[in-house]
Amino acid sequence: MGEKQRLWNYKEQILQFLIMVTLLEAVSGQIHYSIPEEMHKGSFVGDIAKDLGMNRKQLEDHGLRIATSTGMIQYFELNSNSGYLQISEIIDREEICGWAEMCILKLQLISESKLKIYGIQVEIMDINDNAPCFLPKGWALKISETSTPGSRFPLPEAQDPDLGTNSIQSYQLDGSSHFSLDEQRGENGAKHVEMLLEKPLDREQQSLYNLTLTALDGGDPLRSGTVQIHIIVLDANDNAPVFSHPVYEVSVNENIPKGSTLATVRATDMDEGINGELKYSLQKITRKDSQMFLLNSITGEITLAGNLDFEISSLHEFEVQAMDGGGLSDRSKVVIFITDLNDNEPELAINFVTNSVLENSSTGTVIAILNVQDRDSGVNGQVKCSIPNNVPFQLKKSMDNFYTLVTDRPLDREQVAAYNITVTATDDGSPTLSASAIVSLQVLDTNDNPPLFAESTYTSYLLENNPRGVSVFSLKANDPDWEKNAQIGYSIIEGQMSESLLSSFLSINSETGVVYALSSFDYEEFQEIQFQVKAQDGGSPPLSSNVSVTLFILDQNDNGPEILYPSPPTDGSTGVELAPHSSEPGYLVTKVVAVDADSGQNAWLSYQLIKATEPGLFTVGLHTGEIRTARFFLEKDALKQSLVVLVKDNGQPPLSASVTVTVVLADSIPESLSDLSSISAPIEDPQSDLTFYLVVAVAFVSCLFFTFLLVLLALRLHKWRNSQLCDSRSVNFSGVPVSQFVGIDGVRAFLQSYCQEVSLTSGSQKSRILFPIGSCTNTLTAQKASDEPDPLLIIGDSNTTQEAPIYQVIMHF
Repeated sequence: MGEKQRLWNYKEQILQFLIMVTLLEAVSGQIHYSIPEEMHKGSFVGDIAKDLGMNRKQLEDHGLRIATSTGMIQYFELNSNSGYLQISEIIDREEICGWAEMCILKLQLISESKLKIYGIQVEIMDINDNAPCFLPKGWALKISETSTPGSRFPLPEAQDPDLGTNSIQSYQLDGSSHFSLDEQRGENGAKHVEMLLEKPLDREQQSLYNLTLTALDGGDPLRSGTVQIHIIVLDANDNAPVFSHPVYEVSVNENIPKGSTLATVRATDMDEGINGELKYSLQKITRKDSQMFLLNSITGEITLAGNLDFEISSLHEFEVQAMDGGGLSDRSKVVIFITDLNDNEPELAINFVTNSVLENSSTGTVIAILNVQDRDSGVNGQVKCSIPNNVPFQLKKSMDNFYTLVTDRPLDREQVAAYNITVTATDDGSPTLSASAIVSLQVLDTNDNPPLFAESTYTSYLLENNPRGVSVFSLKANDPDWEKNAQIGYSIIEGQMSESLLSSFLSINSETGVVYALSSFDYEEFQEIQFQVKAQDGGSPPLSSNVSVTLFILDQNDNGPEILYPSPPTDGSTGVELAPHSSEPGYLVTKVVAVDADSGQNAWLSYQLIKATEPGLFTVGLHTGEIRTARFFLEKDALKQSLVVLVKDNGQPPLSASVTVTVVLADSIPESLSDLSSISAPIEDPQSDLTFYLVVAVAFVSCLFFTFLLVLLALRLHKWRNSQLCDSRSVNFSGVPVSQFVGIDGVRAFLQSYCQEVSLTSGSQKSRILFPIGSCTNTLTAQKASDEPDPLLIIGDSNTTQEAPIYQVIMHF
């Protein structure tokens, strides 16, 4: 019944610890909790959300989590739903902290949203979960029967890893009234027990005593441990063993191999025989140390049976007892100091990392949070973290062993798109040990670069008469940004002409930047097109740049020469020019005027006489088109000369046009008419009827023509007097642009020489007479023109007093 009551009290105490967990603010600002050991998994430790002032509903948004360390047991976990700190592994205070009076576990919470670290201390309170325990299962003492009452004999001491009242508080010795128990407290507060002899012993009456030694702790419920003490009564033993040193201190490196001899204890006994034979044994040693160290009971040599580790325990302390064959003994303390070596590499853990960051992120942006640990101590456990100097990052120590990796200067994805940052943790030991971790970071692109053209202006050339849809020009802009920010669209935005007109001429592929001609261009319409091309990326906001483009239209020889004078007749007749009989060589008979709508060498015209009635009588200026006499006229020369002039440009291939000019050798119109009418056929072949009929027909037609000519000439002269064609002494060629005449030698002089037109019509025959302005020609002098009366003026109007100018007649047959 009492045992059940103690168990109930024990459970009630644990519940009280759970309910009475307190929150304390340490001097460092860390959150402090106190909990008992041996709590079950999932047990409540503290309300993290409340203590950090966070909204429990938004706890997941904060990204709050516990920072983990490599190779360390995680005793706590954070419930993301409730915001509670809970137990994840059962905590044994004695296993974690050993004999330390205060057992504190530290952990860190990382808020990923705020990129902040919170320190938490959890103090582990001791409970009475361990009973006192004697390492030896039995204990034997040999006591001489000559021992006097009051003699003291050492007894084994129990071990209890609990602290305070939960540790050993008292001992009890039962089994015989000859012996009693004496308890003493040492300098460190530990209890030492010795057995006192109360009554004299008599081996002959009783040679063996069986006693029970009980160790009791002060916990609730009360726990105890026992060991059997066997006492053998011996004959007299005069001298007890004595150790050479009361304390043996040894310092060894933690990496000393197994089997190494750590120390040798030695005691002496002045007795002889069995009373002088000594045996050594370990006393006041923990269970772990009893497995770590071996004692040779005969030689007193202490050897290493396990592996020493300074990080687990920096020293080991126990006692060695030497007992002779008569039951007398002595004790000495052995203290083994462990020297720390730099045998543990730093442990580097990445608690938080972001795999990508925008290139326009501000300086100081957190990339990663790292934690470094070193199980060594002293200088061997002092660790420094570093990163390469050639990266735009900085490593800052935040608290304890935590480091924050942040940006040190602006990033530029176009220069470096990704980083592999090596973080190295190095301790101060000798030789130094180090560990490293790689933080991989991708730099995300922002639209910080506009598209750029290779040149500031572009020039392209295109032959006129191009087919529709032909590729004119190709533009290419480069954008060092990435993906959508580097996707470029092209467009034509403005030019020298209106946007609607420009869009009907040119088009651009928005993806490739190829410019196409939507229509066929005519050099004679325009010679160049100036426009701008805009390249815009797909970023947000988009960036763009413009470039000026000039498209020059190149001329082709697509226009043949156009003959302005003499104008080609529409009825198939031939124009007639007059040449006086007295003309000297070089006399200007007329001038063939032609223009070409092309430009450059395609408009360079040359004139050539390809057919003539009297070869060698006339010449044509190669570049002027002037028809001049080459020699004096002869009587044998035909009165009517037919000249075919070819006008050809300089294009490739060349284009040409021809005109037929009829020159009549006569000094005046009446004379030319009479000459023409009196022309008889010189053919003397009487057998040819055809020739005869032709001569008769020509004579008849000439007479008939001469009759009607006089009548019609009178009517034309009357109409001509009222016309205004020569008022400005120039000729207006309708339908021919003025610009086409620029640069053509002799055109303007010709236009001032020939300006009036008179048509005489008789039946199906038509005549056209051109009257030049007085003093315009360079073939006759003004004096000659004034001395000779004009018969046409006399016939047309006998009352006129105006002097008639020199004239020329063009007759159409």
